[in-house]
Amino acid sequence: MITFSKSALPKSGAVIVPVFADGANTAAFDNLDDMTGGALSRAVKAADFSGKQGQQVDVIGPDGINNSMILLIGVGSKQDMTALEAQNLGGKAVARFFRSPEKSISIALEGFECDGQEAGDLHAAVGFGARLRAYSFDTYRTKAEKSELPSLGKVTINTPAAAEAKKAFADFDKIAEGVFTARDLVSEPANILHPETYAARCQELESVGLEVTVLGEKEMKKLGMGSLLGVGQGSVRESKLVVMKWMGGKKGQKPVCFVGKGVTFDTGGISLKPPAGMWDMKWDMGGSAAVTGAMVALAGRKAKANVIGIIGLVENMPDGNAQRPGDVVTSMSGQTIEVLNTDAEGRLVLADALTYTQEKFKPAAIVDLATLTGAIIISLAHEYGGCFSPDDELVTALTDAGKATGEELWRMPLGKAHDDMIKSDIADMKNIGGREGGSSSAAAFLKRFVSDDIPWAHLDIAGMAWQNKDKPTCPKGGAGYGVRLLDEFIRANYEN
Repeated sequence: MITFSKSALPKSGAVIVPVFADGANTAAFDNLDDMTGGALSRAVKAADFSGKQGQQVDVIGPDGINNSMILLIGVGSKQDMTALEAQNLGGKAVARFFRSPEKSISIALEGFECDGQEAGDLHAAVGFGARLRAYSFDTYRTKAEKSELPSLGKVTINTPAAAEAKKAFADFDKIAEGVFTARDLVSEPANILHPETYAARCQELESVGLEVTVLGEKEMKKLGMGSLLGVGQGSVRESKLVVMKWMGGKKGQKPVCFVGKGVTFDTGGISLKPPAGMWDMKWDMGGSAAVTGAMVALAGRKAKANVIGIIGLVENMPDGNAQRPGDVVTSMSGQTIEVLNTDAEGRLVLADALTYTQEKFKPAAIVDLATLTGAIIISLAHEYGGCFSPDDELVTALTDAGKATGEELWRMPLGKAHDDMIKSDIADMKNIGGREGGSSSAAAFLKRFVSDDIPWAHLDIAGMAWQNKDKPTCPKGGAGYGVRLLDEFIRANYEN
């Protein structure tokens, strides 16, 4: 729980104090230093602590102070302080004590300010970072040691701007709920989260104000979704298409649509993946998780925009009824696809989802998200999502949203040469284009299912949905990447 207080010093629990690198001590540092008889100054000198990013110093609470520990965290230059760096401060504070004996901590922010940022907004961002980092997925741990489980239950942000920070934090809190929704979905094992149970979880989101509709295989067959249904025909689990609506904008205003790939487990199908590492494919539904989480965030903070999330849910399995390499399927758009590799399945799911989205909702813009290609990881590592679009204005809006939230995008090429790569000898197209430019040829495949008069972008987030190491505002595991990006995209471009 994150709370805000004007109190200068709590009666118990560890205290965290930010320290700037340029010698501009905060009032919180100076006050605590006086109260401890200069203990902070002595600790800084002994540890050769300069306040650089990443530096931390523990100071045992001196006699007369009720707090067990004071933690100094370097936050870098005051001139370089941003809302994202403030979030990192909150995240680092929680990371230090999340599984410690401490049950409560306080972050002392008196005098923690920078040019261009209201204190209340900056201090709310610290609380947001703390909230984001205070996440764990321990559902299936029945014999964990006490020291391995979270103990921290309360984080207090001590700030003279407590009222302003609390107000600004209200939206952050709802966005965090969306991020946690996405992280939970990505973290669930595939025997628990399959298309049917995933769709059921989405239906439960009506409790936050979303209007949810679920299409089963019978309805999708009627619509001619041969591309999506072909992927799931080897599974005993029924494929689903879920529609989540948040219509908080003006009546009659065209909605923005988010479309997500939801392959709840990807064996590769008949084009079977190597066994080593296949367990990671439980998170091949990361695009759909981002869409679902974003819809939770938008509904939670009552966004003044019309937004619809559409996710295609399938399980790609290799049984006797599975799709074969060389099969030809007919998509909802009427275009035929030669399936040369059943492990290039995400684009087949998105193809029909994109067609359905356009025909059903006539959107103002479409953004699809998918853990689509391993090739994007080769290009961008685990630092950026790949952004593909012929629309410069939409790309700018999305990349700006990525920079503002720390969920960054990098524009990738999408041209005629990539479209030529997916020409088929016997059908309208094939579902693979070769090793070279694999992410771009996959995007070119999707582009064939989007009308030229609709602004559209494809985000390949294969390198971002799961992270293998802790980061300041996200522990190792499901990242929830895309939720904050999509929320900011709507806030900056459709609510004002």
